[in-house]
Amino acid sequence: MIRIAASALALSLLAGTAAAEPVAFDFDKSHANLAFSYNHLGYSTTEGRFGDWDGTLLIDKETPANSSVEFTIDVNSLDTFFADRDAHFLSADFFDAGKYPQATFKSTKVEEIGENQLEVTGDLTIKDITKPATLIVDVTTFGEHPMAKKEAAGFAVSTVLKRSDYGMDMYVPYIGDEVTVTFHAESLKSDATN
Repeated sequence: MIRIAASALALSLLAGTAAAEPVAFDFDKSHANLAFSYNHLGYSTTEGRFGDWDGTLLIDKETPANSSVEFTIDVNSLDTFFADRDAHFLSADFFDAGKYPQATFKSTKVEEIGENQLEVTGDLTIKDITKPATLIVDVTTFGEHPMAKKEAAGFAVSTVLKRSDYGMDMYVPYIGDEVTVTFHAESLKSDATN
């Protein structure tokens, strides 16, 4: 679900050098995971992930508020590690992925809320329903990547969404309405950036 992700913007806070304008960073998909979890009948927590997503990230080190992130998720890449459940989630009962194959997040505001921590507010769209969503971004590392030899940033993103807000209220309240979304990733300064 969520675009959540979307949040390496935070990284801007830790950089030592000033930038005149936002700088593009590329997500390292080989070191990233977009996951979600929800409560099942009070007995257990069920987890899943989206394996196919893409995003654009701009970081302004001098003025983090000028940073931004956009994220697109291929809903059909949903994986809860159980094929029958995946098929049900992709059906019209939930995501209706045949009709709405993508979910998106676009940031509208970035602000510092603590040391190495940002709050990223934006518009999350699922099934053509757009609602405001707030992502908490913890910057884990910012500096030169020891292998890539370029500026890199690591971060952990989290948010809690209500699936019923996006037209997916089947089995509520028996199966949790609240879904916790997390995004852990690395990003590297884009080669296109001078």
